[in-house]
Parts: sequence; structure tokens; C-alpha cells
Amino acid sequence: MANRAVQIGPAFWLSLTIAALILGSAAMLALRAESWALAPSDWAALRFTVWQASLSALISAALAIPTARALFRRRFPGRELLIRLLAAPFVLPVVVAVLGILSIFGRQGPLNAALVALGLPPLSIFGLHGVVLAHVFFNLPLATRMLLHGWQAIPSERFRLAQSLGLPASAQFLHVEWPMLRGQIPGILAVVFLICLTSFAVALTLGGGPKSSTLELAIYQALRFEFDLGRAALLATLQFVLCAAVTLASARLTLQQGFAAGLDRPLALRPPRGWRLAGDVLIIVLAAVFLLAPLLAVVVKGLPGLANLPNGLWEATLRSLVIALISAGVATAASLTLALAATRSRFMELAAMLPLAASSLVLGTGLFLALRPFVTPEAVALPVTILVNATLTLPFLVRLLLPEARQLQADYSRLTASLGLPPATVLRYVTLPRLARPLGYGAGLAAALSMGDLGVIALFAGDSGATLPLLVQRLMGAYRMTQAGAAALILVTLSFGLFWAFDRIGSRYADA
Repeated sequence: MANRAVQIGPAFWLSLTIAALILGSAAMLALRAESWALAPSDWAALRFTVWQASLSALISAALAIPTARALFRRRFPGRELLIRLLAAPFVLPVVVAVLGILSIFGRQGPLNAALVALGLPPLSIFGLHGVVLAHVFFNLPLATRMLLHGWQAIPSERFRLAQSLGLPASAQFLHVEWPMLRGQIPGILAVVFLICLTSFAVALTLGGGPKSSTLELAIYQALRFEFDLGRAALLATLQFVLCAAVTLASARLTLQQGFAAGLDRPLALRPPRGWRLAGDVLIIVLAAVFLLAPLLAVVVKGLPGLANLPNGLWEATLRSLVIALISAGVATAASLTLALAATRSRFMELAAMLPLAASSLVLGTGLFLALRPFVTPEAVALPVTILVNATLTLPFLVRLLLPEARQLQADYSRLTASLGLPPATVLRYVTLPRLARPLGYGAGLAAALSMGDLGVIALFAGDSGATLPLLVQRLMGAYRMTQAGAAALILVTLSFGLFWAFDRIGSRYADA
């Protein structure tokens, strides 16, 4: 299935558009390159980037497996609420989330206060361990939710058969759950690795010095402070090649699950008791505390400033909402098109993963250089921000949709073809009901990430075109921390509200 010829259709033209946008932006920087020799500091940045991204991806995936499995096989009051709340860190604006992490794990946080009370030395949040901690905080919810979708996609008949045969939990894991994990883990590792590889705000705030500089920070320094477009082009090309290599490797290692078709019956598990129950409860509690404590700290810090909101807050809020909703609509439609096409062609999957090779900083700078001779940056700030946000969220949405889209293709493609059903009918009655859950989650993810984006708008927006994240950043730069906290609280509430609404719609439609 994966080796068929690429068909000329909407997915083909969409993939070409994505490639032109990503490669064209990189080419705009590469044209300014003057030397292709890496300095010793560039090699150090490359080593640190790969090391911290590898550690972050491995730890996030390792923690996500028991967390997702515990949430899948346990039923308790408030479970759906907890699952949605656990996704909050990934959809939080990065600058706001870092403030929450510092409140909990920083020098004045409760963790260090407890260590000092016990007579132990305090821990520093800055450096490699701080960067890895923040990346795990951001990416553990994404990896957990992707694996949870994978467990939910396993036909319930598999579990019923295992239970009727009296298979122990270890045998059930080996024969029913492990094939799903073997197909999902390479893609999850690649997505988290690439997110950490192109992370900017985390390394900027928690890196702690030149020894913890990443490629993204080096690119930012070359563009912002040195205006050395040649060095920025060299580093951006290196980052692009590295990301492309990881994407290709993950595509070759990702395996199809190969489950037989199910009857969509609800699953009634008999989860193991005893020490396994205690272990699941402990895992869920620890994950909830780790992920929700910084979010609570953001809320506590933002409440006092609600009585004195800054000027321009509501205009910036409306601007951010428009960007988020349009970006989410474009990204969801494009990801569905590419995910369905990727079940028949590996080329489409690679095209969908291509935006992971570029960061918002590199992509925004390339577009800035391309458009500057023709229009003022302020005039195209909103459409460019929408385009970049929708493009950069595509890989996450496609990775969420692809496992179930492949299962859908294996189960129903021959049946719908033999019945001669038109594409619109297949989409309405077959595709959307079975992909509703990851579609809703993906749309909420795209809306929340666009709501909190600070990369592109900072390059294009003028004084009167600020979005809510840019307003928060400017208030923090002016040391108006009380008002910044209030604006950050509103930003967090709206970001998570958008995510919650879309995710709930998808879950309801899937259960209907």
C-alpha cells in the first residue's frame, strides 16, 4: 500500500505547497550564506541540541507508556476531566508555562523549600536538567494522548478474546498491546525529538549559559544580535538536514498495526487488581501532580492582576482568537487530507512531516526576507501568522490521525469501493465517525498552539498589531509583572478552553 504511485489530487498539490513553503523559506536564508564552515561554538550547540532532544524524547516516551496504559484500563469518577487537564501543559504558551515551572521547581519553589527543610542542598533549574525537565513537562501529555488513542484503536474483540482465554496481564500485553506500541513508539520519539530540537523559549529561559546553547538559540543570536544571515543560513540548513534525517528514519521504522476489523463494541475490561491497581493509581497521581502543579501556580500568580487589566488587552485577545480559529480549521482540513493520502503513499507522510524540519523562527525569517521588498511586514502579519501556525501544527495532527487512518483503510477501503460509494458519503458515514476523536483532539491542539504562538508575530507585528502572547511578552519586558500575570491567565484560560471545546466535540461525535 505504501509504495503505490502518487496520485495527482488535492493531497498532492497540498504536499507541494508545504514543500515550497518550507524549502523556499530555507532557500531565502541559504542565498545569504557566505561560508559553510562550522565554528567550535556551532559544534557545541549541535551536540547539546541532539543530546537534550534525545534525553527528552526517551524520558517522555518512557513515562507516557505506563501513564497512558493506566488511564486506558482504569475507570474512575472524573477520568475524562483528568485526561483533558493532563493535556494542558502541551497547549500552554511556552513563556507562561516556563513561569509555572520556575514557580514549582525554581529556587523559591516548594521543591527546593522541602529540600532545604530536610537539610539537603537546593537544586538549580537551569542547565541541561532544567531544559530536559521542561521538555518532558511539555511533551509527556502529547505522547500520553497519542498512546491513549493507540490503545483505544485496538479492537475490543482482541481484549475479550484474551480474557476468555485466561491470558495473564503479561501475555495480553505481549500479544495485544505490544504490536500497537511497536507501531506507535518510533513516530512518537521522532515527533518529541523534533519538537525539542527546534525548541526556542525553553532553551532561552532555562539554558543557563553558552554551554547550554542550542541550534535554535544560535540561529536567533545570528539573526537578532549579529544580523549574520550567512551563519544563520548555515545553522538553519544543518537543523533542516538533521530533522529531515530523523523524519525519514522514523517513517521507515513505523510499522502498521495490522489489527483485524472490529465491531465498534464498547470495551468492558476486567483490569488486574492488587499491586497492579496500586501501581496504576500511583502513576496517575504522580503524573497529575507533575503536570498540573505548574498550571495551578500560573493561576495563583495571575489572579491579583485581574483588577487592573492593561490597555489593548481585548483587541489583542480578539486578534489571537481569529488567528487560532482560522489556523485550526486550515490545519484540520489539511491534516485529514494528508493522513488519508498517506495510507496509500509514503511520500504524503513525508510531506506532512516536513514542517518539523523548520521552526517558526526560521520559517518566519524566510518569509520576512521574501515579502519585505514587496509589502510592509505589518500589512501581512495576520495572514502570515495563520499560514505558519497551520503549517507547523500539521505534523502533530497527521501523526495523531495516521494510525487510525491506516486501520480505517485496511478495514473499509475494499468494502466502500465494492459498494461504489461516492467520496462524500464515505467521508460522512465512515471516515469522520471513526476519526472524530483524534480529529477533535488535533483541532483543539492546533487552536491552542496558535493561540499561544509568539514566534512569527514577533517578527511581523507592529506596535498596534499585537496578539495576546506578544502583549504578555511586552508587559514582562516592561516589568509590569502583575498585569502580565493577569494577561497570561486570560491567555491560558482561552487556550485551554479552545482545546477543551474541540476535544469534547470530537469525543461526542465519536461516541454517537
